[in-house]
Amino acid sequence: MGCLWNLIKGFFSLFVARVETEHPEIVYQNSIDAITQKAVQLRNAAAAIIRRRDELEDRYESKTRELKEVEAQLEVAVQNGDEEVGTLLVEKMEALQAEVSDLTVEFEQAKKDADDVKSALLRIQAERTKLVAEKDRMMAKLASAEARIKVQEQLDGLSTESDVKALDNVRTHIKNRVAAANLGKELSESSLDSRLEKIKSQVGNVQAKNKFEELRKQHLAAQQGQQGANKTM
Repeated sequence: MGCLWNLIKGFFSLFVARVETEHPEIVYQNSIDAITQKAVQLRNAAAAIIRRRDELEDRYESKTRELKEVEAQLEVAVQNGDEEVGTLLVEKMEALQAEVSDLTVEFEQAKKDADDVKSALLRIQAERTKLVAEKDRMMAKLASAEARIKVQEQLDGLSTESDVKALDNVRTHIKNRVAAANLGKELSESSLDSRLEKIKSQVGNVQAKNKFEELRKQHLAAQQGQQGANKTM
C-alpha cells in the first residue's frame, strides 16, 4: 500500500511540475499571495506588539511621574519631621521604585520586540516587491521568447507546412501533365503513320526539286535559243 501511495504521489508531482512549467505566471502569483498572507499575519502581530509597547511606555511614564511626586512629598515630610506620613511615603516610594524597575525591563524588551517585528515586516514587504518585479520581468522575457519562437517557426516553414505541401502537389501535377503531353508527342512521332507521312514528305520534296531543276534547264535552253536567233539576224 505504501509503494502504491508513493507511486501516486510521484505521478501527482510530475503532473504539478508540468502544470507549473506551462503556467509560470500562476506559480509566481501563488508565491506572491503566500508572501502577502504572511505579511498580513505579521502586520497583525506587529500591531499587538506595538500596542503593548505603547501601553508599557504610558505606564512607565505614569509611574515615573508618581515616583517623583512621592519623592518630593517624602522630602517635605522629612523636613517637617512627620514620621508617620514619612514612613508611609517611604513604603510607597519603595513599591513605586520596584514597579518602575520592572516596567523599565518590560518596556525595553517591548521596544526591542517592536523593532524586530517592524524589521521583519519591512523585509517581507521588500521580498514581495522584489518578487512582483521579478514576475513582471520574467513574464516579459517569456512573452518575448514565445514571439521569437513563433517568428523562427514561420521562417523555418514550420507554420506553413500545409501551404508548402499544397504547392508541391500543384508543381508535381503540372510536371505530370507536361510529361504526359510530351509522351503523346513522342508516341505520335514513333507511330507507323507518322513515319510514313515523313517518308511521303521527303519524296514530295525530291520530286519538287527535280521538277524545279527541269524547269530551270528549259528556261536556260530557251534563253540560249533566243540568243542564237539574235546573232543570225
